[in-house]
Amino acid sequence: MADIALRDVRKTYGKTEVVHGVNLDIAHGELVVILGPSGCGKSTLLRMVAGLEGITAGEIAIGGKVVNRMEPRERGCAMVFQNYALYPHMTVAENIGYAMKIAGMPKAERKEKVGKVAASLGLSEFLDRKPGQLSGGQRQRVAMGRAMIREPKVFLYDEPLSNLDARLRVAMRVEIRKLHQRLGTTTLFVTHDQVEAMTLADRIVVMNKGVVEQVGSPTDVYQRPETTYVAGFIGTPGLNLLPAVADVDAGIVTLRDGQRLAYDRGRWPDIGHGPVTIGFRAEAVSLAPNGLSGRFDFAEELGAAQLIHGTFAGETVVAHLSGSNHFSPGDPLSFRVAPSDVQLFDAETGHRLAGEVRPAAETRKATPILVKA
Repeated sequence: MADIALRDVRKTYGKTEVVHGVNLDIAHGELVVILGPSGCGKSTLLRMVAGLEGITAGEIAIGGKVVNRMEPRERGCAMVFQNYALYPHMTVAENIGYAMKIAGMPKAERKEKVGKVAASLGLSEFLDRKPGQLSGGQRQRVAMGRAMIREPKVFLYDEPLSNLDARLRVAMRVEIRKLHQRLGTTTLFVTHDQVEAMTLADRIVVMNKGVVEQVGSPTDVYQRPETTYVAGFIGTPGLNLLPAVADVDAGIVTLRDGQRLAYDRGRWPDIGHGPVTIGFRAEAVSLAPNGLSGRFDFAEELGAAQLIHGTFAGETVVAHLSGSNHFSPGDPLSFRVAPSDVQLFDAETGHRLAGEVRPAAETRKATPILVKA
């Protein structure tokens, strides 16, 4: 195993900087997921760690050793790609053992190692097949086996599940997590899928336009997003975000149409009067009379629950409600949000405002209050 340290790592193509001074520490045996949309620089960052892309500035260290000038084969990393990158003319056994063959390992020893790796991935019965005779999930496991057999210091995954159907993605997430628990190898995993990130990661690195927006556990980035970007990106759906004006003396925020919503002053003791962006999760919203008034737009059916979309103060608000609720477009809606569930962000920068961090069980003791204009 090895730790990974990135210090002010930058990447520029021509005059365009695509990775802007990333600093990150990954501990021995940690599984860290780099999450972000297409074009945010996450795969570029991974390829720089692997040595497949040169860095423009900064420093990358693996196991305490700076690797900026080291060739990919010298870094002790094994990479699993999105497109499997298997040799189509080779069998599963030959694909898995190819690196050992090139390294000159005796055939008997190589066969034994291939057998052990294949067994751990449930591939023993497919060793004589070629990639074209396998399913997508089996091919991805072959790619993982080819990486595993090298016993690397670091596993690097570049969106390895993107080509799989939904059911296989779930199964492969379980396989990857079990593999990590069994091997304990330091792992860096890139994806644009937040479900993959939330279910796999020890910590998540959320990137946006080449910048790291937040680093934290899945619980941290979900419950305490540091920016409105993270708030809107993490969660299905993301945080409801509405512009408002704070009145710290009264402990309320006023929306654009004059409606007012209470927040927990004990949780946000140091904010000032003026414009803010408020946020709250869809599951924190409940239907209640004399609440925040708006109108119904449409509903997404989830089986045992619904995502109710409505317009409030000119903004879209989504509520996650259990059961079946029947509305027609344009029907009035009345939502309630507990003060303890209201989060506050700077209206200009989008950064989370300073506040007291308290356990969720404690913050939910506050009585839901909604003050109407």
